[in-house]
Amino acid sequence: MESKMFKIYARNDERIQLKVFPGHFATPQSHITHYLDITTMKSRCSEARRIARELSRNYEASIPIDTIVCMDGLEVVGAYLADELTKAGVLSMNAHQTIYITSPEYNNVGQMIFRDNVQMMIKDKNILILNGSVTTGETLSRAVSSILYYGGQIRAVAAIFSAVRSVAQLPVHSIFHQKDIPDYGTYRVHDCPLCKNKQKLDAIVNGFGYSKI
Repeated sequence: MESKMFKIYARNDERIQLKVFPGHFATPQSHITHYLDITTMKSRCSEARRIARELSRNYEASIPIDTIVCMDGLEVVGAYLADELTKAGVLSMNAHQTIYITSPEYNNVGQMIFRDNVQMMIKDKNILILNGSVTTGETLSRAVSSILYYGGQIRAVAAIFSAVRSVAQLPVHSIFHQKDIPDYGTYRVHDCPLCKNKQKLDAIVNGFGYSKI
C-alpha cells in the first residue's frame, strides 16, 4: 500500500501536503478508491498550524464563532483555527469572548452525543464543524443533526478534504477537493465497481486511520 502513495499540495501553501494511497477501501458508509492520510496534519503542531491558517481564509469577521466541534481527532487543528479566527477578528459571543473546542461522543448505537457538562458549549452557540475527510457527507449530516438537536446554530463547515461541496445547505470549505485527486471515486457498497471486479479490500478506514485486511 505504501509503495503506491503520492502527495498533493495545497494551492496556497505547498508545505501542506496530503498523502494519498490508491486502492480499495471500506469506510463506514461507502467504498472509496483512495485513502487520504491526515495523521501528521492533525498531530504535528507545525502542520496543524498551517492547516488552520489556510482554513481561516474562508471565514469573514462578520461570522460569529463560539465553538469549534472537532471531528476525526482534529482538536489540535481546532485550537490553532480558533487562534487564527480570533486574530482575524472573528467574534465569539461567549462570556469570556473566547472560542470553545470540543468533540462529540458516540453511544453504543453510533449516535453522536454531547454530555451534560459539554452541552453548554453547544446550546445557543454559533458552531463551526471541523472535519478531516468528507466522502459521502453522511457522517457530517449526522453531526449537523446532532448539533441542531442540542440547540446549536451551525455557522460554518470546514474540512481538510471534501468530496462534496455542501451538506444540509451548508457550504463545505476545504483545502483539497475531489478534483484534486485523479480518478477519485466513492461508491455505495452494492454499487462498488471494485467489488464487482473482485478487487480485494486493502483496508478498513475512518477518520482516525486505517486497519489493513
